[in-house]
Amino acid sequence: MEPRRIILAVVLMAAVLVATPILFPSPPATPDSSLVTADTTRRADSTVTGDSTVVGSSAPLSTGASPAVTATAPNPAAASAIASAGAAPADSATAQSAVTPIDTTAVSTARAVYRTSNRGASLVGAELSQFVALKDKSKKTKDPVELAQTGDPLLTFRLVVPGDTVRLDKQVFRTTRGEENGLTTVRYDATVAARAVTITYSFLPDSYRVNVAATVSGAAENTYLLVDLPPAFRSSEADTAEDHNHLAYAYKRDAEGATGVAFSSLDPGEREIAAGPIMWAVAKSKYFLVGMLAPVGKPGFAELNVTGGERRGKQATRAQATAVIPLIGGSTAFEMYAGPQEFTRLVKMGREFETSNPYGGWLQGVVQPFATMVIKLLLWMKATLGLSYGWILVIFGIAVRIILWPLNQKAMRSSMAMQRLQPEMQAIQTKFKGDPQKLQSEMMLLYKAHGMSPFSSLSGCLPMLIPLPIFFALFFVFQNTIEFRGVSFLWLPDISVKDPFFVLPVLVAATAMILSFIGMKGIKANEQQKMMMYLMPAMMLFIFFSMASGLNLYYLVQNLASLPQQWLIAQERGRGATAVVKG
Repeated sequence: MEPRRIILAVVLMAAVLVATPILFPSPPATPDSSLVTADTTRRADSTVTGDSTVVGSSAPLSTGASPAVTATAPNPAAASAIASAGAAPADSATAQSAVTPIDTTAVSTARAVYRTSNRGASLVGAELSQFVALKDKSKKTKDPVELAQTGDPLLTFRLVVPGDTVRLDKQVFRTTRGEENGLTTVRYDATVAARAVTITYSFLPDSYRVNVAATVSGAAENTYLLVDLPPAFRSSEADTAEDHNHLAYAYKRDAEGATGVAFSSLDPGEREIAAGPIMWAVAKSKYFLVGMLAPVGKPGFAELNVTGGERRGKQATRAQATAVIPLIGGSTAFEMYAGPQEFTRLVKMGREFETSNPYGGWLQGVVQPFATMVIKLLLWMKATLGLSYGWILVIFGIAVRIILWPLNQKAMRSSMAMQRLQPEMQAIQTKFKGDPQKLQSEMMLLYKAHGMSPFSSLSGCLPMLIPLPIFFALFFVFQNTIEFRGVSFLWLPDISVKDPFFVLPVLVAATAMILSFIGMKGIKANEQQKMMMYLMPAMMLFIFFSMASGLNLYYLVQNLASLPQQWLIAQERGRGATAVVKG
């Protein structure tokens, strides 16, 4: 009987679950406009050519939810501004859009084509004509690099007034294109929450810089402009995954160093708040960035709010960053840079903008200055010699080895002297092992007799460590230095990525083994030393296998340039051993 009761109970429960919604239907839900956090994305379908204004095309709208600031935000007014930024826009936008058509305006400079939309006065695209996309190798004609991801603008605005927040990407502005002080300008005007709002772009002709100004009539004291940086980038690199690994935001507070926030360092929804004054903030991929800089001599941005975005598998391809800018007297302005991470251009921007790639993590204070010095030296060599960067790296590697030759010579000879002392040291240690004081006294006499000290072995090793900072600096330099992007050398199609045939990593490991073999010549090696002779080259093969081919090239040149010195020291060691035997 027990199984029958269980079956009957299950049948009755199923009947209740099915019948309840039919007999007692729920009332229809009323939509809550306050929950609306994203618009349907639309993409411009027009062709951008020259300095034309294209009317009738749709501009891309932001698809991500606006981040909110918790009570821990350092600026209460700014925190309130961002917290309310997800509010539904004013209904006047719908009526206004029925009168004003959506249009996209394209402005061509000598180096880029920038596209702005009257939907939100947003910057919706930046095409860099000086750089080609490397992603599609099958194309004979390469497309120029486009920064904007499909459906994502590069800059969007929100206006925060006391008690209200308006997403300007819901507003349709009137477009006025003109010239002012020799610059092409695009001005957007709209009436937002009974206030006249004007956003103006001024494009510098031979630069990647754009001046942005915003004015709100009758703005109260606690009025803020929120500027959203790009939530993603369109990858133009052959290795898209590697490009995505470099997605990050960075910012610089006044009187402090730059701070980087990688997309991958934040979990979805995780929030990081940086208190101002902030001198600049950027969103960047491996080689390109979109940044906004506070004018020189003016107060910085009040805050930067960064929020982790969705992930595709293990890769973090999206995030959200919002700069909070107080309106002073109803207006504000900032400079925008949308272009390549060219070192000299970033330096010309001032405000330490060249550090928008913070190198070295927790060792940034040491690595960043050293990497900057290496970049400056390589750029100077390129400008002076006029050779390709492949040959520059070859010359640089040889030059470093020649400069360090005397120090390495001293280190190797110190090592040989310590090896010659080993038998005498072992004899003294055996003889006086029961008398520590006598042992120490005899050891000091032995060192003195040979013009050495207990620190000779350490001082001999230090010169050999000098090339390491250069190697580490080059490692970080190759991460983001656009000057190396797409540079071919010998069989290498691009020295900024790994060797497609893996020839260089094998040569690096092979030359390392040859150096080890020559270095062991004339030495009675123990089992541990013999094992290291094979283990180190194997480790180097593993380490260099996926590194940039330019870095492999530099290290290979270092190894080749070290062979003559290693061979001469081995010959000297052999002559010394022969003299000892004859003596």
